[in-house]
Amino acid sequence: MSRNNVQRFRESLLLSKAELARKSGLSTLTIDRVEAGRPCRLDTKRKILLALDLAISEKDRVFGPDAAAAHGAPEAGTRGVA
Repeated sequence: MSRNNVQRFRESLLLSKAELARKSGLSTLTIDRVEAGRPCRLDTKRKILLALDLAISEKDRVFGPDAAAAHGAPEAGTRGVA
């Protein structure tokens, strides 16, 4: 599990996990899991970014580089065959 910067961004805004959960429409358990580096859906990431008043384009600053790209997975729309 890779760590991310969700907790750092949340704390810089002086938000508790419960406040971020309420603002994003997610559960506190989900926020806890995301901050611990557990994988989550794209929709969850979008909700967190918007709740932190960040643009979607800032996703790499908060969540780190895309996990699929980091592990050498083929990009969307490409075939993994030579």
